Amino acid sequence: MEFFAEIQNVDLDADGLKHLLKIENLASLCDSISTVVSHGEDGGVMFCIWGEFEVRRDEIRYGVRFSLPNCPNALAWTVTFDEASKSAVIHCTIDRKEHDEDFVASIREFVDGWSEGILKASRNNT
Repeated sequence: MEFFAEIQNVDLDADGLKHLLKIENLASLCDSISTVVSHGEDGGVMFCIWGEFEVRRDEIRYGVRFSLPNCPNALAWTVTFDEASKSAVIHCTIDRKEHDEDFVASIREFVDGWSEGILKASRNNT
């Protein structure tokens, strides 16, 4: 399954997103992530709405990809910058074509939390 959000007129470019999107900042960027238990440049452990998970961070061409390698649903999300529209795009996936309504709703909440957090961080960046 795939979930998307687009944040228009963000005041961050791809490099700004890469600088902002560090493991240690996850809890301040998304309300669905309550605590970062440990962090390094490329990974750490976080506590979120689904429990405690190892989280990996990879810089990609226009932003950052995060993944939960031990998640039973293989949850991963990217936050990237689209130069043409000056927007940030959040793309979240799991490895199933269908899932129960409550879990799907929690993923939508997660993506919405990222959208709100990126917008807020963008506004604070200026």
